[in-house]
Amino acid sequence: QEHDIETPYGLLHVVIRGSPKGNRPAILTYHDVGLNHKLCFNTFFNYEDMQEITKHFVVCHVDAPGQQAGASQFPQGYQYPSMEQLAAMLPSVVQHFGFKYVIGIGVGAGAYVLAKFALIFPDLVEGLVLMNIDPNGKGWIDWAAAKLSGLTSTLPDLVLSHLFSQEELMNNTELVQSYRQQIGSVVNQFNLQLFLNMYNSRRDLDINRPGTVPNAKTLRCPVMLVVGDNAPAEEGVVECNSKLDPTNTTFLKMADSGGLPQVTQPGKLSEAFKYFLQGMGYITHLKDRRLSGGSVPSASMTRLARSRTASLTSASSVEGTRPRACTHSESGEAMGQINHTMEVSC
Repeated sequence: QEHDIETPYGLLHVVIRGSPKGNRPAILTYHDVGLNHKLCFNTFFNYEDMQEITKHFVVCHVDAPGQQAGASQFPQGYQYPSMEQLAAMLPSVVQHFGFKYVIGIGVGAGAYVLAKFALIFPDLVEGLVLMNIDPNGKGWIDWAAAKLSGLTSTLPDLVLSHLFSQEELMNNTELVQSYRQQIGSVVNQFNLQLFLNMYNSRRDLDINRPGTVPNAKTLRCPVMLVVGDNAPAEEGVVECNSKLDPTNTTFLKMADSGGLPQVTQPGKLSEAFKYFLQGMGYITHLKDRRLSGGSVPSASMTRLARSRTASLTSASSVEGTRPRACTHSESGEAMGQINHTMEVSC
Protein backbone atom coordinates (compact mmCIF):
# COMPACT_ATOMS: atom_id res chain seq x y z
CA GLN A 1 0.00 0.00 0.00
CA GLU A 2 1.47 3.32 -1.09
CA HIS A 3 0.58 6.55 0.68
CA ASP A 4 1.52 10.23 0.44
CA ILE A 5 1.45 11.64 3.95
CA GLU A 6 1.04 15.35 4.71
CA THR A 7 3.70 16.62 7.12
CA PRO A 8 4.74 20.10 8.32
CA TYR A 9 7.56 20.06 5.73
CA GLY A 10 5.83 18.62 2.69
CA LEU A 11 4.59 15.25 1.44
CA LEU A 12 6.28 11.96 2.35
CA HIS A 13 5.94 8.85 0.22
CA VAL A 14 5.39 5.80 2.45
CA VAL A 15 4.85 2.12 1.63
CA ILE A 16 3.14 -0.14 4.20
CA ARG A 17 3.60 -3.93 4.22
CA GLY A 18 1.42 -6.08 6.47
CA SER A 19 -1.00 -4.84 9.09
CA PRO A 20 -0.53 -3.63 12.68
CA LYS A 21 -0.10 -6.49 15.16
CA GLY A 22 -1.77 -5.61 18.47
CA ASN A 23 0.46 -3.46 20.65
CA ARG A 24 3.63 -4.29 18.77
CA PRO A 25 5.64 -1.42 17.30
CA ALA A 26 5.89 -0.88 13.56
CA ILE A 27 9.25 -1.45 11.87
CA LEU A 28 10.03 1.84 10.13
CA THR A 29 12.85 2.07 7.58
CA TYR A 30 14.74 5.06 6.21
CA HIS A 31 17.13 4.65 3.26
CA ASP A 32 20.51 6.18 2.47
CA VAL A 33 21.23 9.06 0.12
CA GLY A 34 21.18 8.05 -3.58
CA LEU A 35 18.70 5.25 -2.89
CA ASN A 36 15.02 4.82 -2.07
CA HIS A 37 13.35 2.17 0.08
CA LYS A 38 13.40 -0.42 -2.71
CA LEU A 39 17.04 0.00 -3.71
CA CYS A 40 18.12 0.09 -0.08
CA PHE A 41 15.98 -2.58 1.58
CA ASN A 42 14.35 -4.95 -0.95
CA THR A 43 17.11 -7.58 -0.79
CA PHE A 44 17.02 -7.58 3.01
CA PHE A 45 13.25 -7.64 3.49
CA ASN A 46 12.75 -10.26 0.76
CA TYR A 47 15.25 -12.59 2.44
CA GLU A 48 13.50 -15.71 3.79
CA ASP A 49 14.58 -15.33 7.44
CA MET A 50 13.64 -11.65 7.46
CA GLN A 51 10.19 -12.46 6.08
CA GLU A 52 9.76 -14.89 8.96
CA ILE A 53 10.45 -11.98 11.36
CA THR A 54 8.32 -9.37 9.60
CA LYS A 55 5.24 -11.61 9.72
CA HIS A 56 5.00 -10.43 13.32
CA PHE A 57 5.16 -6.68 12.61
CA VAL A 58 3.75 -4.08 10.26
CA VAL A 59 6.55 -2.58 8.14
CA CYS A 60 6.57 1.08 7.13
CA HIS A 61 9.10 2.07 4.42
CA VAL A 62 9.68 5.83 4.21
CA ASP A 63 11.14 7.50 1.12
CA ALA A 64 12.92 10.81 1.69
CA PRO A 65 11.13 13.65 -0.16
CA GLY A 66 11.44 13.30 -3.93
CA GLN A 67 13.56 10.12 -3.81
CA GLN A 68 10.92 7.50 -4.65
CA ALA A 69 10.82 5.95 -8.13
CA GLY A 70 8.83 8.16 -10.51
CA ALA A 71 8.91 11.22 -8.20
CA SER A 72 8.17 14.59 -9.77
CA GLN A 73 11.13 16.94 -9.98
CA PHE A 74 11.14 19.71 -7.39
CA PRO A 75 10.95 23.23 -8.86
CA GLN A 76 14.07 25.39 -9.15
CA GLY A 77 14.71 27.17 -5.87
CA TYR A 78 12.89 24.50 -3.80
CA GLN A 79 14.26 24.46 -0.24
CA TYR A 80 14.90 20.82 0.67
CA PRO A 81 14.12 19.99 4.33
CA SER A 82 17.10 19.97 6.70
CA MET A 83 18.08 16.72 8.44
CA GLU A 84 16.25 17.95 11.58
CA GLN A 85 13.14 18.70 9.50
CA LEU A 86 13.30 15.28 7.85
CA ALA A 87 13.24 13.79 11.37
CA ALA A 88 10.37 16.10 12.37
CA MET A 89 8.27 14.78 9.44
CA LEU A 90 8.12 11.29 10.94
CA PRO A 91 5.63 11.87 13.80
CA SER A 92 3.04 12.71 11.11
CA VAL A 93 3.62 9.22 9.64
CA VAL A 94 3.38 7.54 13.05
CA GLN A 95 0.16 9.41 13.86
CA HIS A 96 -1.39 8.88 10.42
CA PHE A 97 -1.21 5.09 10.79
CA GLY A 98 -1.95 5.06 14.51
CA PHE A 99 1.36 3.43 15.47
CA LYS A 100 2.14 3.72 19.19
CA TYR A 101 5.88 3.58 18.56
CA VAL A 102 8.39 2.21 16.07
CA ILE A 103 11.57 0.19 15.76
CA GLY A 104 13.68 2.07 13.21
CA ILE A 105 16.08 0.59 10.66
CA GLY A 106 18.17 3.28 8.94
CA VAL A 107 21.17 3.27 6.64
CA GLY A 108 23.66 6.15 6.27
CA ALA A 109 21.69 9.39 5.87
CA GLY A 110 18.57 7.45 6.93
CA ALA A 111 20.31 6.27 10.11
CA TYR A 112 21.18 9.89 10.91
CA VAL A 113 17.53 10.94 10.37
CA LEU A 114 16.22 8.14 12.62
CA ALA A 115 18.78 8.92 15.35
CA LYS A 116 17.67 12.57 15.21
CA PHE A 117 14.03 11.43 15.36
CA ALA A 118 14.76 9.33 18.48
CA LEU A 119 16.54 12.27 20.15
CA ILE A 120 13.67 14.69 19.50
CA PHE A 121 10.79 12.23 20.02
CA PRO A 122 12.16 9.51 22.36
CA ASP A 123 8.71 8.25 23.35
CA LEU A 124 7.93 7.23 19.76
CA VAL A 125 11.02 5.03 19.34
CA GLU A 126 11.30 1.55 20.87
CA GLY A 127 14.64 0.56 19.34
CA LEU A 128 17.01 1.45 16.48
CA VAL A 129 19.17 -0.45 14.02
CA LEU A 130 21.63 2.10 12.62
CA MET A 131 23.82 1.01 9.71
CA ASN A 132 26.72 3.12 8.43
CA ILE A 133 25.81 6.06 10.66
CA ASP A 134 28.15 9.04 10.82
CA PRO A 135 27.37 11.18 13.90
CA ASN A 136 29.67 14.00 12.74
CA GLY A 137 28.74 17.06 10.76
CA LYS A 138 30.77 18.00 7.73
CA GLY A 139 33.62 20.42 8.41
CA TRP A 140 34.32 23.13 5.84
CA ILE A 141 37.36 21.18 4.56
CA ASP A 142 35.16 18.13 3.93
CA TRP A 143 32.63 20.43 2.31
CA ALA A 144 35.24 22.04 0.04
CA ALA A 145 36.64 18.61 -0.92
CA ALA A 146 33.13 17.39 -1.73
CA LYS A 147 32.50 20.51 -3.81
CA LEU A 148 35.73 19.96 -5.70
CA SER A 149 35.08 16.28 -6.37
CA GLY A 150 31.55 17.28 -7.41
CA LEU A 151 33.08 19.23 -10.28
CA THR A 152 34.99 16.19 -11.51
CA SER A 153 32.59 13.33 -10.67
CA THR A 154 29.13 12.46 -11.85
CA LEU A 155 26.40 12.41 -9.22
CA PRO A 156 26.08 8.57 -9.28
CA ASP A 157 29.87 8.27 -8.75
CA LEU A 158 29.72 10.62 -5.75
CA VAL A 159 26.96 8.51 -4.27
CA LEU A 160 28.83 5.26 -4.97
CA SER A 161 31.89 6.52 -3.08
CA HIS A 162 29.58 7.14 -0.12
CA LEU A 163 27.93 3.69 -0.35
CA PHE A 164 30.78 1.33 -1.23
CA SER A 165 34.30 0.57 -0.03
CA GLN A 166 37.30 1.52 -2.18
CA GLU A 167 37.92 -2.16 -2.78
CA GLU A 168 34.41 -2.71 -4.11
CA LEU A 169 34.71 0.34 -6.37
CA MET A 170 38.15 -0.74 -7.65
CA ASN A 171 36.86 -4.21 -8.44
CA ASN A 172 33.79 -2.63 -10.06
CA THR A 173 31.74 -5.56 -8.82
CA GLU A 174 28.43 -6.49 -10.43
CA LEU A 175 26.73 -4.96 -7.42
CA VAL A 176 28.50 -1.62 -7.95
CA GLN A 177 27.64 -1.65 -11.67
CA SER A 178 24.01 -2.44 -10.92
CA TYR A 179 23.76 0.37 -8.35
CA ARG A 180 25.52 2.87 -10.64
CA GLN A 181 22.92 2.19 -13.31
CA GLN A 182 19.95 2.33 -10.91
CA ILE A 183 21.10 5.46 -9.03
CA GLY A 184 21.40 7.21 -12.40
CA SER A 185 18.03 6.10 -13.72
CA VAL A 186 15.60 5.32 -10.88
CA VAL A 187 16.12 8.36 -8.62
CA ASN A 188 15.42 11.86 -10.00
CA GLN A 189 18.91 13.41 -10.24
CA PHE A 190 17.87 16.97 -9.39
CA ASN A 191 16.01 15.80 -6.26
CA LEU A 192 18.92 13.53 -5.34
CA GLN A 193 21.37 16.43 -5.55
CA LEU A 194 19.19 18.40 -3.10
CA PHE A 195 19.09 15.50 -0.61
CA LEU A 196 22.85 14.93 -0.95
CA ASN A 197 23.60 18.64 -0.42
CA MET A 198 21.46 18.67 2.73
CA TYR A 199 23.12 15.51 4.08
CA ASN A 200 26.56 16.97 3.36
CA SER A 201 25.69 20.13 5.30
CA ARG A 202 24.39 18.23 8.37
CA ARG A 203 25.47 19.21 11.86
CA ASP A 204 26.95 16.94 14.53
CA LEU A 205 24.36 14.60 15.97
CA ASP A 206 25.25 16.12 19.35
CA ILE A 207 25.26 12.98 21.47
CA ASN A 208 27.60 12.01 24.30
CA ARG A 209 27.95 8.92 26.45
CA PRO A 210 26.24 9.44 29.83
CA GLY A 211 28.75 10.52 32.48
CA THR A 212 31.30 11.91 30.02
CA VAL A 213 29.98 15.50 29.95
CA PRO A 214 27.45 17.34 32.11
CA ASN A 215 23.85 16.81 30.95
CA ALA A 216 24.97 14.36 28.27
CA LYS A 217 22.27 13.67 25.69
CA THR A 218 22.22 10.29 23.99
CA LEU A 219 19.82 7.70 22.58
CA ARG A 220 17.70 6.18 25.33
CA CYS A 221 16.38 3.16 23.44
CA PRO A 222 18.22 -0.10 22.64
CA VAL A 223 20.50 0.45 19.62
CA MET A 224 22.22 -2.00 17.28
CA LEU A 225 25.01 -0.38 15.27
CA VAL A 226 26.04 -2.21 12.08
CA VAL A 227 28.92 -1.63 9.69
CA GLY A 228 30.96 -3.67 7.22
CA ASP A 229 34.58 -4.06 8.31
CA ASN A 230 35.95 -2.10 5.34
CA ALA A 231 33.00 0.20 4.69
CA PRO A 232 33.62 3.93 4.14
CA ALA A 233 31.42 4.57 7.19
CA GLU A 234 33.43 2.39 9.60
CA GLU A 235 35.19 5.24 11.42
CA GLY A 236 31.94 7.13 11.94
CA VAL A 237 30.15 4.06 13.34
CA VAL A 238 33.02 3.34 15.74
CA GLU A 239 32.80 6.92 16.96
CA CYS A 240 29.03 6.70 17.30
CA ASN A 241 29.48 3.58 19.46
CA SER A 242 31.75 5.55 21.80
CA LYS A 243 28.98 8.15 22.28
CA LEU A 244 26.14 5.76 23.11
CA ASP A 245 25.12 4.25 26.43
CA PRO A 246 27.03 0.94 26.66
CA THR A 247 24.21 -0.68 28.64
CA ASN A 248 21.82 -0.68 25.69
CA THR A 249 24.11 -0.72 22.64
CA THR A 250 25.23 -3.61 20.46
CA PHE A 251 27.94 -2.98 17.87
CA LEU A 252 28.01 -5.47 15.00
CA LYS A 253 31.00 -5.26 12.69
CA MET A 254 30.46 -7.56 9.72
CA ALA A 255 33.41 -9.20 7.99
CA ASP A 256 33.58 -9.18 4.18
CA SER A 257 30.36 -7.24 3.77
CA GLY A 258 31.60 -3.98 2.23
CA GLY A 259 29.46 -0.88 2.28
CA LEU A 260 25.95 -2.35 2.09
CA PRO A 261 25.66 -5.21 4.62
CA GLN A 262 21.87 -5.37 4.17
CA VAL A 263 22.43 -6.23 0.50
CA THR A 264 25.55 -8.43 0.70
CA GLN A 265 24.88 -10.18 4.04
CA PRO A 266 21.09 -10.31 4.53
CA GLY A 267 21.32 -13.68 6.33
CA LYS A 268 23.70 -12.52 9.04
CA LEU A 269 21.85 -9.25 9.43
CA SER A 270 18.41 -10.84 9.79
CA GLU A 271 19.85 -13.25 12.38
CA ALA A 272 21.31 -10.31 14.35
CA PHE A 273 18.03 -8.40 14.02
CA LYS A 274 16.10 -11.39 15.36
CA TYR A 275 18.31 -11.50 18.47
CA PHE A 276 17.99 -7.74 18.86
CA LEU A 277 14.17 -8.04 18.86
CA GLN A 278 14.30 -10.99 21.25
CA GLY A 279 16.42 -8.90 23.61
CA MET A 280 13.52 -6.44 23.71
CA GLY A 281 11.10 -9.26 24.51
CA TYR A 282 9.63 -9.85 21.05
CA ILE A 283 9.30 -13.04 18.97
CA THR A 284 11.00 -15.11 21.69
CA HIS A 285 9.40 -18.22 20.20
CA LEU A 286 11.03 -17.76 16.78
CA LYS A 287 13.53 -20.57 16.20
CA ASP A 288 16.34 -20.54 13.66
CA ARG A 289 14.89 -22.55 10.79
CA ARG A 290 18.40 -23.62 9.81
CA LEU A 291 18.94 -25.48 13.08
CA SER A 292 16.69 -28.28 11.87
CA GLY A 293 19.11 -28.70 8.98
CA GLY A 294 21.96 -29.30 11.39
CA SER A 295 23.76 -25.95 11.07
CA VAL A 296 24.22 -23.65 14.04
CA PRO A 297 24.39 -19.88 14.40
CA SER A 298 27.90 -18.45 14.38
CA ALA A 299 29.48 -18.15 17.84
CA SER A 300 29.38 -14.38 17.70
CA MET A 301 25.66 -14.41 16.99
CA THR A 302 25.05 -16.75 19.93
CA ARG A 303 26.98 -14.34 22.15
CA LEU A 304 24.85 -11.53 20.76
CA ALA A 305 21.72 -13.50 21.64
CA ARG A 306 22.94 -14.07 25.17
CA SER A 307 23.82 -10.43 25.66
CA ARG A 308 20.52 -9.12 24.36
CA THR A 309 18.47 -11.51 26.52
CA ALA A 310 20.88 -11.48 29.42
CA SER A 311 18.21 -10.92 32.01
CA LEU A 312 14.53 -11.22 31.29
CA THR A 313 12.43 -9.72 34.04
CA SER A 314 8.89 -8.50 34.19
CA ALA A 315 8.44 -5.18 32.45
CA SER A 316 7.35 -3.37 35.58
CA SER A 317 10.49 -4.27 37.50
CA VAL A 318 12.96 -3.04 34.93
CA GLU A 319 14.54 0.03 36.42
CA GLY A 320 14.20 3.14 34.31
CA THR A 321 11.95 1.70 31.63
CA ARG A 322 9.37 3.98 30.17
CA PRO A 323 5.82 3.42 31.46
CA ARG A 324 4.57 1.94 28.19
CA ALA A 325 6.99 -0.98 28.54
CA CYS A 326 4.21 -2.92 30.26
CA THR A 327 2.27 -3.06 27.00
CA HIS A 328 5.21 -4.28 24.96
CA SER A 329 3.33 -7.25 23.59
CA GLU A 330 0.10 -9.06 24.00
CA SER A 331 1.51 -12.52 24.59
CA GLY A 332 3.16 -11.76 27.89
CA GLU A 333 6.66 -11.64 26.46
CA ALA A 334 8.84 -9.90 28.99
CA MET A 335 10.88 -6.77 28.47
CA GLY A 336 14.55 -7.62 28.06
CA GLN A 337 16.88 -5.83 30.40
CA ILE A 338 20.16 -5.37 28.62
CA ASN A 339 23.06 -5.57 30.98
CA HIS A 340 26.10 -4.62 28.98
CA THR A 341 27.25 -3.54 25.59
CA MET A 342 28.17 -6.32 23.22
CA GLU A 343 30.71 -5.81 20.48
CA VAL A 344 30.85 -8.70 18.05
CA SER A 345 32.42 -9.36 14.70
CA CYS A 346 30.95 -11.90 12.35
